[in-house]
Amino acid sequence: MKVEGKVIVVTGAGSGMGRELSLELARRGALVAAVDRRAEGFSL
Repeated sequence: MKVEGKVIVVTGAGSGMGRELSLELARRGALVAAVDRRAEGFSL
């Protein structure tokens, strides 16, 4: 999947699959808007 330079919103990004997806998309050059209901989960 070509994501470089694209903006992608990931919900549930504070933990689990959402977190891993956010990190991988960022590694591939995407601009990631990481969203989660709980602020505690964020330590990207």
